[in-house]
Amino acid sequence: MSENTKILIGKIVAPQGVRGEVRVQTYTASPLDLQSLPVECARFTAGDFKFVRRLNPTSDVIIARIAGIDDRNAAETLRGAELFVARAALPAPDENEYYQADLIGFSVIRNGKKIGVLDGFQNFGGGDIMELDTGEMVLFAGADVNFNSREINI
Repeated sequence: MSENTKILIGKIVAPQGVRGEVRVQTYTASPLDLQSLPVECARFTAGDFKFVRRLNPTSDVIIARIAGIDDRNAAETLRGAELFVARAALPAPDENEYYQADLIGFSVIRNGKKIGVLDGFQNFGGGDIMELDTGEMVLFAGADVNFNSREINI
């Protein structure tokens, strides 16, 4: 994977309060990761994103401020904005760990037969789902990833 690739790490889902703060659905291992990652977005300038707090101890949602966004109406204009980080800014994964973005393009194998190529991941709240080039969507839970053969066995 190219070190210049941007990785989706969250999405602004709603305004929070009346002072311009926003709720961010995070896609990172820990929502607190957004405290230190250099967040990028097409809808505001680099360095404008500031982590405020986690919504609650069990939530993947955080509250953030964006420089220049000072009221609820302005915050509403950011709804749906996707947040990224440059792949090069992420720490190297530990042994037997990987970033999902690094799996894009791997063949997906079921019962010894290739059923497609991984195009991306979705998560609608019930776990990670692999989206294949065939249009099929299959559950990622329990999958075995083989980097040498560039295959994911389900």
